[in-house]
Amino acid sequence: MAITLVNPSGLPEIGAYRQVAVATGSKLVFIAGQVAWDADGATVGATVGAGDLAAQVEQCYVNVGTALTAVGGTFEDVAKLTVYVVDWTPEKMPLFMEGVTRAAARLGTTPVAPGTLVGVAALDIPDHLVEVEATAVLDS
Repeated sequence: MAITLVNPSGLPEIGAYRQVAVATGSKLVFIAGQVAWDADGATVGATVGAGDLAAQVEQCYVNVGTALTAVGGTFEDVAKLTVYVVDWTPEKMPLFMEGVTRAAARLGTTPVAPGTLVGVAALDIPDHLVEVEATAVLDS
């Protein structure tokens, strides 16, 4: 495995992610921001969760997992996640974490790489509430 996740002393332990990722692999993978679409490109409706932040977070993480699998990786290879959430407020954290938890159950892993959550005014289309991008490092 090319990534070692660390919570250094002197920094708080955050349950949702680790503070530092140390990469030793040689193959960098940059995954474009994934929104809540399915394999057919549907962005709203029963399969994606129109207006449902938790469902959209789940789908975004599953899409990142699909991209990782396509290049021979897993969430254990992720060095950094960046999450963009429309109209973010701290009150949305339980819905966000519900989506991550559901995605982890579907993926069979818990994505805990260092991460940044950024509140944004809008994404590419009004139906998208969240977008997740990832950087991974794989052994070649």
